[in-house]
Amino acid sequence: MTLTETEVTRTIDARGMACPGPLLALIGAIRQGQTGDTIAVLSSDAGSKSDIPAWCAKAKHEIVEVVELSGHARFVVRKTH
Repeated sequence: MTLTETEVTRTIDARGMACPGPLLALIGAIRQGQTGDTIAVLSSDAGSKSDIPAWCAKAKHEIVEVVELSGHARFVVRKTH
């Protein structure tokens, strides 16, 4: 996926956080958010590359994009319900 012009409602900087920190921060933001909110998670944890997409599929939220950046990845997730 590539960087888009998606409007992000909230950004979570989880760089340096160990697994499962980035995923737990995303889950908390999803619970607090409104349907349609778009949350960006910045994570340097390699486990996030599988954990975040797997959780989104299970919880039925939409992965808008995943972008590999220098030393971390940016995941953009839309709350669907």
